[in-house]
Amino acid sequence: MTVRLPTPSAPLKIGTRGSPLALAQAYETRKRLSSAFDLPEEAFEIVVIKVTGDNRSMIAADRPLKEIGNKGLFTREIEDALLEGGIDIAVHSTKDMPTVQPDGLILDTFLPREDVRDAFVSHSLTRITDLAEGATVGTSSLRRRAQLLHKRPDLNVVEFRGNVQTRLQKLADGVADCTFLASAGLSRLNMTDVPATPIEPTDMLPAIAQGAIGIERRIDDANTAEMLSAIHDTPTGQRLAAERQFLFTLDGSCETPIAGLATLDGNTLTLTGEVLRPDGSDAISGTREGPIADGATMGTDLAQDLLKSAGPGFFDWH
Repeated sequence: MTVRLPTPSAPLKIGTRGSPLALAQAYETRKRLSSAFDLPEEAFEIVVIKVTGDNRSMIAADRPLKEIGNKGLFTREIEDALLEGGIDIAVHSTKDMPTVQPDGLILDTFLPREDVRDAFVSHSLTRITDLAEGATVGTSSLRRRAQLLHKRPDLNVVEFRGNVQTRLQKLADGVADCTFLASAGLSRLNMTDVPATPIEPTDMLPAIAQGAIGIERRIDDANTAEMLSAIHDTPTGQRLAAERQFLFTLDGSCETPIAGLATLDGNTLTLTGEVLRPDGSDAISGTREGPIADGATMGTDLAQDLLKSAGPGFFDWH
């Protein structure tokens, strides 16, 4: 089909959250689209949409996400604008995305994946093992909390809400001895001055889809679909198909400590997954390996196997 291209007078509207990282991801999307079609950046308009998860009062109060909602906290208002036609595409951190999109929307475009690793952030230490007994760790991630307590049940884990800059300020204020951030976020924000040490996935398995930018669109918008195909990264999409199917089968949410990572080696995909009790008292992991085309099937199979091993009540809060 002949693609109808946007112009500065009739731009394609890119919806995003207003945090510095979200804006950096939207700017990257705009740059890639502009380059792919040799268009001025003015042909793509960045539209900032305020979402519930960025409510300043909830961030200041460090209210846990499990108390105020789930992954939809960071997407609902943006998706509403997409469905209503106020924007043409929505740019997301894929790890924030529910595994099922609202009727009429689809998430099927992914930019090349960044560093998937978590980063240990501290002004004086470089590793989890360096932490003194009973040290205070700040994180809003149930996955990281459970993983930390599984390795170090002596740690005092406190809630740490907010964007990258907010959490770094809390660390500077002495609220905690260390915190954890996604290495990809620090890279996209060019924050080379942050005292961060990457953690290998073998030591801390990352969140599903960590480091990947996802672009959502209306299912019936064939023109936009054609445009987005020009910037879609197939290897990233193949990896996320396995990871997100793993998460979907587990019925994962922000209230469920789940980690997972798919890697590619030639035509072979390897998927590693982990589920943890919310209090970190137990963790179960597994791996599947096979042809890339079987990634989603492997995700389902691994999730079912871990659920069977976990048994009923595994994810209950204690």
